[in-house]
Amino acid sequence: MEWSFHTAEELVAALRAGAVTSVELTDEAITRIERDDEVINAICVPDFDRARAAARAADQARARGEERPLLGVPVTVKECYNMAGLPTTWGMPPHRNYVPAEDAVQVSRLKDAGAVVLGKANVPLGLQDIQSFNEIYGTTNNPWDHGRTSGGSSGGSAAALASGFGALSIGSDIAGSLRTPAHFCGVYAHKPTLGLAANRGMVPPAEPALPVDLDLAVVGPMARTARDLTLLLDVMAGPDPLTFGVAHRLALPPARHERLCDFRVLVLDEHPLIATGAAVRAGVNRVAGALADGGARVERHSPLLPDLTEAAALYMQLLISGSVARFPIGSDEQLRIRVAGLSVDDRSLDAVRLRALMFSHGDWMEANHRREAHRHGWRRLFAEFDAVVCPITPTPAFPHDHKPNPMERLIDIDGVEYPYFDQLVWAGLATMPGLPATAIPAGRSPEGLPVGVQLIGPMFEDRTPLRLAELLEQKIGGFQAPRP
Repeated sequence: MEWSFHTAEELVAALRAGAVTSVELTDEAITRIERDDEVINAICVPDFDRARAAARAADQARARGEERPLLGVPVTVKECYNMAGLPTTWGMPPHRNYVPAEDAVQVSRLKDAGAVVLGKANVPLGLQDIQSFNEIYGTTNNPWDHGRTSGGSSGGSAAALASGFGALSIGSDIAGSLRTPAHFCGVYAHKPTLGLAANRGMVPPAEPALPVDLDLAVVGPMARTARDLTLLLDVMAGPDPLTFGVAHRLALPPARHERLCDFRVLVLDEHPLIATGAAVRAGVNRVAGALADGGARVERHSPLLPDLTEAAALYMQLLISGSVARFPIGSDEQLRIRVAGLSVDDRSLDAVRLRALMFSHGDWMEANHRREAHRHGWRRLFAEFDAVVCPITPTPAFPHDHKPNPMERLIDIDGVEYPYFDQLVWAGLATMPGLPATAIPAGRSPEGLPVGVQLIGPMFEDRTPLRLAELLEQKIGGFQAPRP
C-alpha cells in the first residue's frame, strides 16, 4: 500500500493500529522525494539521515506504549525556521553557510509531538516574494504546471504537500505566504490569529532567536485536509515559554457552529482596487453555492464591512514600512525625489507603497491607530456574521516571472495588467487586523489549475473558519493529487 497522499490523521491511525511503521512511511517519503523532486525542487535542504533515525525512535516509542499527536508522521519545515545543524538562509546568498545551534520553538513542538522532519522547503529571497526562487536553491515549480510558480513565501511547503512529500508542513504568513501557495497548489493552510502561535527561531539568519512579537507576521500549519490543519494548529498554538514562564497551550473557544446550516457568511468577490479573475470568481461562487445549498445564511453585501480601499492602503503602509525597518534599503535620494514628485491626489497602491518606504515612526503610529478602528469594525461585523469568504489572490498560479525588480513586474488578470504587488490586497484583508484565515481548495480553472479561497474568521476564534473549511470539504471536495 502507498501512503504518500494519506492524511496525517489517517497515518496516525494506521501507526496506532500497527498497519505501518514510521520507518516505512519515512522511507517511502524519501524515495518519492528522490524520484520526483528534481523537477519540483520543493525540498531545498534534505535531512534524510536524521529523519530515518527519528522514525526508528518513533517506532520504538510507540512499542513502549507512548502516544503523541504526530508520533511517526513525516513532515517538512519551511526553510526560514531554525533547525539545529541545518542551514537557515532565507535564500540570501551572504548567509548560505549560516547554521543555527538551536531549533525554532515550532520545530521543537513538532519534534515533541513525535513528527519526523524530512527536511526544509524552499522560499524566496528574504521571504519577500509571491514566488519561491533564490540564488542558493533555485526555483520551486508548481506541481500542476512546472512553468508556473508554486507561490511564496511558503511555496516549497505547498509544493511538497501537493507532491506527497510528507503529510504536513509549517510555514509563515505576512502577505499571504501560507494562503497563496495553498491556493496555487491546491492544498490547505491556516493563517492563525496574530500572536496565537509563538514564532521564536523563525528569524532572519544570524539574528538572535528571541521571543519577539512581530507585526502582521504569523507562523501556521499547511496540510492536505482541513482536519489536519486543526491537528497541527493544536501542536503549534500557545505563547512562547520564555515569555509566559512555562509551557502553555491556549484554550481556543470552540467553533461557533458544527453544522453548515447554522453559519452566517458574507461572500466577497469584488475589490475596488483590482479585478477578480474569472477562475477565482468561479471558485468563490462555487463555495457560496455550496453554503447556500447547505442551508447557511449567505449575504453578498454588508454596511458593516470595513472600507476595502482604506484597508488595502493601511495594509501596504504597515507591510512596507515594517519590511524596510527590518531590511533597510539605505538612504536613497532618488527615492526622496520620487516621493516628493507624487501628486497629492495620487492614491494608487504604487504611490502608497512608495510613500511607505519613507515612513517615520509617527507615520506608523498614525497607521496603527487607524488599524485599531478597522479591528473594531471587524468586531461589529463578526457579531452579525461567522465568516467572510473571499479570494486569496485574483488569479490562479501565474507563470514564473523573475524580473530582478519586482516593482516592475505586472500581474495579468484576464488580459488586463496590474502592478504585481496589488494582488496582495486580498491577503492583506485578514493580515492587517490580525484575523485568522483558512485557505481551502475551491475547484479548478479552465486550464486545470487549482483555485482556492480564504475563510476569514473572528480574532482568536480560529476553530470557526477551520470547522467551516471541514464542512465545505465534505460538501465540495478538497485536495486532489496533481496528474503525474
